[in-house]
Amino acid sequence: MGRWPASWEQEMQSTVNYLWHTDDLLGQGATASVYKARNKKSGELVAVKVFNTASYLRPREVQVREFEVLRKLNHQNIIKLFAVEEMGASRQKALVMEYCASGSLLSVLESPENAFGLPEDEFLVVLRCVVAGMNHLRENGIVHRDIKPGNIMRLVGEEGQSIYKLTDFGAARELDDDEKFVSVYGTEEYLHPDMYERAVLRKPQQKAFGVAVDLWSIGVTLYHAATGSLPFVPFGGPRRNKEIMYRITTEKPAGAIAGTQRLENGPLEWSYTLPVTCQLSMGLQIQLVPILANILEVEQAKCWGFDQFFAETSDILQRVVVHVFSLPQAVVHHVYIHAHNTIAIFLEAVYKQTNVAPQHQEYLFEGHLCVLESSLSAQHIAHTTASSPLTLFSMVSETPKGLAFRDPALDIPKFVPKVDLQADYNTAKGVLGAGYQALRLAQALLAGQELMLRGLYWFVFSNMAGVTEIQELKRAAELRSKLRTLAEVLSRCSHNITETKMTLSNLSSELMKNRDQVHEDRSIQQIQCCLDKMYLIYKQFKKSRMRPGLGYNEEQIHKLDKVNFSHLAKRLLQVFQEERVQKYQASLVTHGKRMRVVHETRNHLRLVGCSVAACNTEAQGAQESLSKILDWLSHQLLQDRTKGAQASPPPTAPYPSPALKDLVLHMQELCKEMKVLASDLQDNNRVIEGLSRVPSAPDI
Repeated sequence: MGRWPASWEQEMQSTVNYLWHTDDLLGQGATASVYKARNKKSGELVAVKVFNTASYLRPREVQVREFEVLRKLNHQNIIKLFAVEEMGASRQKALVMEYCASGSLLSVLESPENAFGLPEDEFLVVLRCVVAGMNHLRENGIVHRDIKPGNIMRLVGEEGQSIYKLTDFGAARELDDDEKFVSVYGTEEYLHPDMYERAVLRKPQQKAFGVAVDLWSIGVTLYHAATGSLPFVPFGGPRRNKEIMYRITTEKPAGAIAGTQRLENGPLEWSYTLPVTCQLSMGLQIQLVPILANILEVEQAKCWGFDQFFAETSDILQRVVVHVFSLPQAVVHHVYIHAHNTIAIFLEAVYKQTNVAPQHQEYLFEGHLCVLESSLSAQHIAHTTASSPLTLFSMVSETPKGLAFRDPALDIPKFVPKVDLQADYNTAKGVLGAGYQALRLAQALLAGQELMLRGLYWFVFSNMAGVTEIQELKRAAELRSKLRTLAEVLSRCSHNITETKMTLSNLSSELMKNRDQVHEDRSIQQIQCCLDKMYLIYKQFKKSRMRPGLGYNEEQIHKLDKVNFSHLAKRLLQVFQEERVQKYQASLVTHGKRMRVVHETRNHLRLVGCSVAACNTEAQGAQESLSKILDWLSHQLLQDRTKGAQASPPPTAPYPSPALKDLVLHMQELCKEMKVLASDLQDNNRVIEGLSRVPSAPDI
């Protein structure tokens, strides 16, 4: 069997059971390096943490603390410790741990597609895993002291789901909720301000720190995961302007979750909400922002404790999401509720996000009427998705505002004229991040346009269905010669119904035509094509930045790539603006006009219904009067016959008997006609009442 090359062997390191090459570096810190290694017998991949000589200058109890902490922990969201081994003659300690092939949360956030934060589903996975891991630490009396995205590892489960695990317990120690510590650890952007003051600004102070320092770090980490950016950023960045960084964190007003300084020596600006570029829905933001505000609190007395943090985050994670597309706003909302909540609570939550009062809310699901009884459990609400939401219609007309977003062109950096490999890489990464944001927005706008057309079509179709059934009003109109007082009203109703049906039929045809045009839209594919080409150039820039320099020909190619990259970015934004944004805004205006037509039609039909109901009431009253008259005449006729049979002298009657018989027969015929008319009016009244309820509509 051949030997390893000499140079290769020099780079190989091992313990009794594990082997690794120094090129397989996963991460490096002040006291240790982490490598990808293999089990010598099974070939299983592991991560090995090797401590350097600087680590042995620390006190003995600090050196062994990480081993002891990891041995105490056992949780799916905490990195697993397999063994503690020694390296040959040097006797250096090596921790053998679980290997996470997908990198860290930081590497996920560093990807250009996550430049503006994680998608909502992935953010919830991060939240669930971090909360579960931290809960296990607190149950075991452990404070981590270095929570940050780089210390949260990601692996992919058997079903393709992300699993995040807390790692790097070099700064961890045992600490109960009421205990304090004075030593300083951590990464400065994520440090609690009190620790930052001593560790970064080197200002002497006698403050002791509690477990709340982990909560601050969690708050910064969650903000970073939600937005792709740090919450507290002085001009020039946190590492350049440390005094301003400290000012931002300590002067932050209550309730604020972010602070920035946009200009050198400029004012501090505070934010109480997540940025519009964030991918999290407003429904989730409503739940999350109060948590961030209360753990990003510099005064430890005002900051939440872990018990409240766990209670509030668990409350979010136990909720279910109901997707609601609001036709009045033309926006998809995520409504977070508990399954045990009543539908009344759901309707109120919808009101908070849409401003449509519960009594004005009407719902369809996949074209079917969805009657939501306030007293029932929310479990009765259909299972929804973003592409198959509940469709909300408001009985109050308003102008649709559409999806609020920031133009990605505002976030695109410019290349510097000279060749600077690191700067060119950073610029390409920023442009690519904005490109991915444009793609997501284009997809959201197209989906919104589709939901506008589909939802409105369902409501139009439902009204057409009611109009078709009400054609029987024409039969009632033919009776106008017998009941002139009702004939005029019924005739107008019949005419109005015919006009309404024609209006809705034209609108339905127009919606179908627009739907076909949306299906033929190719802007998403064009944006994706630009992004794919840009990503290849970005990868080349990423590779080139690691080199000391470029040859003449390579430099010329690099310059051409910069030009090509800029052209592609310009084309991408042009497609986004002209093919997606402009079409979406035009469709929003048309959607508003159509919504007004539907509102006017529905209100008109309600008036027709009221007219028919009034006719019905009058007909019933006339029928009752005729019945009473007929009963009296029949009684009179019967009396005449009885007296005649007794051969008594004929009494003086108000009407002669033959005339009385004719009148009875005439009244009987009129009564029959009244019954038929009353029956028709009752049937038509029921049909019109049905217009306030929405029957099923076909898919389009």
